Amino acid sequence: MIVHRLTVDGKDYFLPDPVSDLRDAILRAVKSGGGYVTIPPLKSGSGVDILFSPGMPVTWTQLDVGGAADEQPTGSSSDIDPDELM
Repeated sequence: MIVHRLTVDGKDYFLPDPVSDLRDAILRAVKSGGGYVTIPPLKSGSGVDILFSPGMPVTWTQLDVGGAADEQPTGSSSDIDPDELM
């Protein structure tokens, strides 16, 4: 199972796959100068609204948590670079 970890200003949020629409919404909010984006919960609940703004540190990490017992979890990270948005 793939789980995505979104780190925003030092706080972690774990998200189910897919996250492409959420990534696009965050990028749009940052490009427009700021805006609220609802981060959905991993399993149930209402999620949380986060105000994203240019320059805010945001990191995505993809984790494979459903591998065999002898496999090590793999991950990859990508940052949204605020300088590329301007």
